[in-house]
Amino acid sequence: QLSEEALKLWLEEEDSLSHQIDGIINECMQDFPDDDTVDDAAKYAAEIARAVITDKTRGGHLRIAKAYIASHKRKNPDWDPKQVTASTPGDITQFIIQKCGEKAKGYEGKKASSSTFSTAVSTRAALTFWYRSIRPNESVSEWRVDTKTGECFGLPTRSRHVSEFMTGLEKTKAKAGEVSTSARALSLQDMHRLYDHCFRPEATPAEIRWGIVRFTSYLFAWLLLLRFDEVVRLEFESINMIPGSRISEFLEVKLRTRKSAQTGVGHAWILYANDLDPKICPVRALIRLAVVYGETVTLSGPLFMKVNKNDNEHHEPCIDKRLAESRLQIL
Repeated sequence: QLSEEALKLWLEEEDSLSHQIDGIINECMQDFPDDDTVDDAAKYAAEIARAVITDKTRGGHLRIAKAYIASHKRKNPDWDPKQVTASTPGDITQFIIQKCGEKAKGYEGKKASSSTFSTAVSTRAALTFWYRSIRPNESVSEWRVDTKTGECFGLPTRSRHVSEFMTGLEKTKAKAGEVSTSARALSLQDMHRLYDHCFRPEATPAEIRWGIVRFTSYLFAWLLLLRFDEVVRLEFESINMIPGSRISEFLEVKLRTRKSAQTGVGHAWILYANDLDPKICPVRALIRLAVVYGETVTLSGPLFMKVNKNDNEHHEPCIDKRLAESRLQIL
């Protein structure tokens, strides 16, 4: 009976805490109002404000901020998430170590064989977003505390304490043998193996057609060091043939925006025909792609489009994840 009553009280406290956190978060997110409650000017301003980071990133930051607030509220119900003091950097590192520390020592981190430093970096970024929201007029590049008044300036995530903690955590994880779990970069050998698979002798005509699109997309990603979502955004207008000593010796490739250049300042790459290693020649790859598309395709819009077994009608951009998944099965 006592256990059931204690559980009921605990659930009520958790529910109340959840409502409190949601209220705090919503109160501090007023710079992103709902579109149906504001006028046209406010809608436009909110749209511009949202462009600072993607909705997916913002959603992830808010989840981490909620977990941060909940963690400290459970320990101290009087803890104020909107109050910034000289001890706030310590609150931040305490939360990070709780999430990234070893389970064997009572923390929530992963086993030593998995990397948790990336989690710490993401957490710091999310808490930077949180404190920027509640302190919009503060400097985003510094942290200092007035020794006389105790007043704090800047963002606590920029403090020396947090910076030294992150450096120490990274070295500690490295000494423990933790390695990144992200996918490794493609090598020249990988590209040769992918080519051999896409153009294997026993492949059917339909498999070769799809293999041409698949290999060309990965070849451009590899040569230009592009993310996969950037490759599938390449358009016919992105490719410019530059005559050299012979026709089509050079290719100029442009991408409107990318992860490292989101403000519209683009960059152009020059790709050369490769006679020494025809398998990774970008000019030959585009010629094969042109043969697959045929003469009926409109030279405008997405460069990589879905292909089928027989016809030459290509209208849908190839924006799904099948290209990436297929590579994992091959390599």
